[in-house]
Amino acid sequence: MLTIEFNGQEKKVELGLTIAELLIESKVESRFCAVELNLEIVTKDLYATTQLAEGDRIEVVTLVGGG
Repeated sequence: MLTIEFNGQEKKVELGLTIAELLIESKVESRFCAVELNLEIVTKDLYATTQLAEGDRIEVVTLVGGG
């Protein structure tokens, strides 16, 4: 298990978990979000291959539509 910070909260995740898997586990629709890993924006094409490491800081911002 790893400990990461996910949107300001400590979270335990499995070793080898990717950003894509974290989003699925957290019920976040990847089409409508932006992900920052350790203060760097991660492009969507890297979500499936970017594995999380001990102490990583993940911030996910979702888009909300309205009128």
